[in-house]
Amino acid sequence: MGCSKRDFVGWVLLVSVALLKFANQCSGIDRSSFPDGFQFGFSSSAYQMEGAAHEDGRGLSIWDTFCAIPGKIKNGDTGDVAVDMYHHYKEDVQILKNMGTDIFRLSISWSRVFPGIEPMVTLFHWDTPQALEDEYGGFRSDRILEDYTEFADFCFKEFGDRVKKWVTINEPSIFATHGYLNGQNAPGRCTPPQCPAGDSSREPYIVSHNLLRAHMRAVKLYRSKYQKEQKGTIGISVHSDWYTSYSTKEKDIAAAQRVMDNTLGLYLDPIFFGDYPLSVKEIVRERLPVFTDEESRDIKGSFDFIGMNHYVTLYVLDNSTNIVLPPEGDPKDGPLPDDPNLPDTFAIQTSTALIPSQACFKDGIAIGPSEGGVTYWRSYPQGIMYLLNYIKEKYSNPPVYITEIGFVTLDKGQNTEELIRDEERVKYIQQTLRYTLQAMREGADLRAYMMWSYIDNFEWDGGYANRLGLLYANYTSSNLERIPKSSAIWFANAMNKRPKKSFRPFGGSPYRSIASA
Repeated sequence: MGCSKRDFVGWVLLVSVALLKFANQCSGIDRSSFPDGFQFGFSSSAYQMEGAAHEDGRGLSIWDTFCAIPGKIKNGDTGDVAVDMYHHYKEDVQILKNMGTDIFRLSISWSRVFPGIEPMVTLFHWDTPQALEDEYGGFRSDRILEDYTEFADFCFKEFGDRVKKWVTINEPSIFATHGYLNGQNAPGRCTPPQCPAGDSSREPYIVSHNLLRAHMRAVKLYRSKYQKEQKGTIGISVHSDWYTSYSTKEKDIAAAQRVMDNTLGLYLDPIFFGDYPLSVKEIVRERLPVFTDEESRDIKGSFDFIGMNHYVTLYVLDNSTNIVLPPEGDPKDGPLPDDPNLPDTFAIQTSTALIPSQACFKDGIAIGPSEGGVTYWRSYPQGIMYLLNYIKEKYSNPPVYITEIGFVTLDKGQNTEELIRDEERVKYIQQTLRYTLQAMREGADLRAYMMWSYIDNFEWDGGYANRLGLLYANYTSSNLERIPKSSAIWFANAMNKRPKKSFRPFGGSPYRSIASA
């Protein structure tokens, strides 16, 4: 993964010419295409980018413990160093500034309590303190509510004079399913023997319920104690793929709606309507926790905005005729839906859903091209428009921030030059921006577009092999050099408020950060 300085400089010139030609072939979309006040930026999280895992008194999180278990993370990677944002934050902030960034979402590590540097801050991005996991089971226990509220109170008090946009929880659905349904992520729980301990049929719903209650308490606290004086806003960031019916058959359309109810509606319906979707209650039944009357009143309307994280679109096929509803009592007494990716929906992703690489296919045709060598991650940029329109219609058009959207490239050991020349990512950004703008023209109340992310980072169970950054993180260099990809150059020139001529992509040296530009 290297080349001489002369070769690299020559390659940079070739890339610049090719990128300019590529950009000119596309009808222009840039900052001027969007309304005044619309924000562009990036998202990040503490464990994935911060590093310095054992410095300045930081305690262990469940991710420190999970990464230490052999075989859990690709290549045995950990977030101990990540991209070392803890020590590079000044350089990174300058990079973000030079790229024309308006808004930057980061999380405060609960096990470190480290202050934010830009206005949108996430309180919980999956890093439960290991001490709380050991003491009472973390988010499996009601006891987490008091500890989380105390943590939120501390953050509001200490940083609320500078932070005006708060996110309570990031992607509760992924934390619950990957941590407690299939055990892919920390704390690695699911029904044995796949995992050492857990209950895949119950724990994801218990954890989801407590995440929602934690969100509710944080919002109630902020509104009653801090919001009037600090004049900030607070919301939650949820994740949803877009699920499109496999056919126009009524059963497939109904199946797609059940999947939306169990993935997105499970989290947004309580926040908007005070209770879980009816289809979820009918299928999950006694395994689904119940809000008290007071909790139902408190959680309804507990948002100033909704953060939306979106990456892929999947086909959904009805499977209800092949499954018998479990009898009353323990659901283990009867068969459950057979697609492990879509439990409790009586639906499967496609007729070959158990083959991950086929999850985005219909009649042998992929829904879109593979993103960067990841066969199960298919590019379908119009999915964000469908999702925004769905939220607009079902939830009465709330203020929405796209808090994550991105394009993955698999690092298989190819040359650095190949990874940096990411025109497919440029194309994806342009296309998703166009569909985002179309949703806005159709009435969606969208406030910002934040990419995941400005730099490659630790991608949970995928380790460092999945690269989603606009900046290439050189993990083999002594100082974790940040190298702009083609996408970073495009973004800076399309979104920068400064005169374009002031942006010099690689400074005066091929391995100099654009922070020096």
